[in-house]
Amino acid sequence: MLRNIKYNAIDYLKKSNDPTIIFALTEEAEPIARACEDNGINVAAFCDKEIRKTKDLFCGKKVIYTPDLPKIFKKANFIIAHHTLENCAEELYDMGYNNFFSPLELLKNFKIEKHNYRANHTYIKDKVSTAIKLNELYFDNTKTYLKSLDIVITTKCSMNCESCANLMQYYISQKNTDNEILRAVKILSDNVDYISEYRVIGGEPLMNKKWAEITKGIIDQDPKRSVYIYSNGTICPKDEQLKLFEGKKLNFYLTDYNDLSKNMEKVVNALNKHGIGFYRKPAGNWVDCSGIRKHNRSVQKLRQVFKECCATNLYTLLSGRLYTCPFIANAANLKAIPDNKADYVDLFSTNPEDLRKKITKLVKMKNFFPACDFCDGRPRDPATALEYAGRGLIKAGTQIPNRNRLTFEEYK
Repeated sequence: MLRNIKYNAIDYLKKSNDPTIIFALTEEAEPIARACEDNGINVAAFCDKEIRKTKDLFCGKKVIYTPDLPKIFKKANFIIAHHTLENCAEELYDMGYNNFFSPLELLKNFKIEKHNYRANHTYIKDKVSTAIKLNELYFDNTKTYLKSLDIVITTKCSMNCESCANLMQYYISQKNTDNEILRAVKILSDNVDYISEYRVIGGEPLMNKKWAEITKGIIDQDPKRSVYIYSNGTICPKDEQLKLFEGKKLNFYLTDYNDLSKNMEKVVNALNKHGIGFYRKPAGNWVDCSGIRKHNRSVQKLRQVFKECCATNLYTLLSGRLYTCPFIANAANLKAIPDNKADYVDLFSTNPEDLRKKITKLVKMKNFFPACDFCDGRPRDPATALEYAGRGLIKAGTQIPNRNRLTFEEYK
């Protein structure tokens, strides 16, 4: 724990004369703010590295663009709402701050039902439970855990975005990837201490007609799992499919692309009908990070790209391989980058005796991966990133005309 993140927050923050700021406008930030309120802790503001999130008030408080913090607060206490506690603390330390707190104590006895939220209570309950577990694991150096696991069940998508960060626009022969998915999930889960969220994704996961069967299989392996379907609201799940998940720990994460999400209201009504939690989020802008090209960066520059990246913990399971991020996973699957075993763990081919060790090495990597040299970078804030090579913030969901695909060169 590099920057001495503190566990006991309540008594200290109640007595401190320095302002308290919640770092990162995550979905967990809202219940953390309400827990502060319940414990008599005055939150002065929120902060976030994405300038687009600073335009409106959040929980009635101002949201400060993180690089501007030193101009406003010489000293402050920070409650870190993002799961990468150490990375956040490191960033704040570099800005001259040194008082960082985990939200663990605040959330452990928090009464969720006392407050209303932007998402429904079922969704927030699962998010708070996940945050508690992740913060507990942070203080245990012996554990190997994943904040989330993206399980790709199809490369088919009902949209055709030209700048998809998951590189769906490059797939010519789009297909489902359900061969032995459940076996791969079981192998991976058995070789780590904890996975907080199992996220079923695509493409658009509901394009795979077996999405409900696969998702139920993931839950059946362990009913305590929190499972999320990431959908764009173009396809409404059937009643008989949703009935399978009544009372289960399943939530939908819905990205709203306005007119493109043509069945969004039907999806919301169907989820409400079956008591299934969901979070609906406007697409907003994207960071342009979908180019595939070799940059020939120095080691120092590769380390900087990795340090700035917001996707280094988006672990992705695709075709039996565990990758650290969706760019590497799909670029490798497309054969657009070299096949480098340092970029992934093959769950089916690795010797079972070595598997846990290899997974731990991948998960705890703090340097960079060989494939990072083929990525433009994916920083939260392109304006302040030193090694970002993309176009910055772009409009989300811009469609390629006539269902065409983007070209790329297979790596020889």
